[in-house]
Amino acid sequence: MASPSSSNESRRPPVALIAGPTASGKSALAVALAKALEGAGREAVVVNADASQVYADLAVLSARPNEEEMEGVPHRLFGHIDGAEAHNAARWSDEARGILSHAHDAGKVPVLVGGTGLYLRTLLYGIAPVPEIDPAVREAVRALPVAEAHAALAVADLEAARRLNPADTTRVARALEVVRATGRTLADWQQAREGGIADDIALTPLILLPPRDWLRERCDRRLAQMFDDGAVEEVRALLDRNLDPDLPVMRAIGVPQIAAWLRGEIDRDTALEQAQAATRQYAKRQYTWFRHQPPADWLRHEESLNNDSIHNFAIILRDRLLTG
Repeated sequence: MASPSSSNESRRPPVALIAGPTASGKSALAVALAKALEGAGREAVVVNADASQVYADLAVLSARPNEEEMEGVPHRLFGHIDGAEAHNAARWSDEARGILSHAHDAGKVPVLVGGTGLYLRTLLYGIAPVPEIDPAVREAVRALPVAEAHAALAVADLEAARRLNPADTTRVARALEVVRATGRTLADWQQAREGGIADDIALTPLILLPPRDWLRERCDRRLAQMFDDGAVEEVRALLDRNLDPDLPVMRAIGVPQIAAWLRGEIDRDTALEQAQAATRQYAKRQYTWFRHQPPADWLRHEESLNNDSIHNFAIILRDRLLTG
């Protein structure tokens, strides 16, 4: 992710961004910032940038903030998609641009909050205009064992093969199908990104990167609470709908594990342990992405959040937003 230009930035409409791995405290800080802005005479709207929290079916398993946690602050793009639909970064980016534009027209400050780096990168810096892949090409590539796909990629796009983990089935297949279908590498397409808003806004970002031990313990504790607070019922309702198992909502962390338990394949403790392990792995990937991908000049906080630090950062971000 490249850093947006700062020229004439003070004349651009303000946007706050609070990002980081799951369970790092983003939602609470977003609400605190909105309240701080309200106290300074500016209304705010919190805008979701988390791929799981868009689904109406995953209020508990996605840790979507409830009415009490929202504290009366308007929240947008939370729970607005039915699980039968396959949402994606391009669609979310279009939706988010509309929400931000409407907020700015009303004199409000949008507060983006979430941990899906692809969503944020697409909104800020655009999306590669890769054409639709020929279904026959896609089917042929996806049928290859990952080792064969990686070997083929090394011939067709050596740089991508060197860059990608040879065992990363999804990314290897994507890179291979793009070069086979279009004759251009994925990196080449990505150089032609279009539709980003980074140059049109005054972005005030904060990346939360709390200590890993603190984050792991918080993830484990939250998953256990989810199992007691309705996650099982959410998954049972999804299974009752007989949705395509390849839909994103059916692959969300916690859903496959609880589904296996409900089908009698594993017991509750095993389902919880597997969901906790999957969450920790996801948080680790997010942590790595947010440590290395955003611009170096973005503000980062590498301690755990508490009530005092939430208040302090809300004030810091508020002042940066209001002064430009």
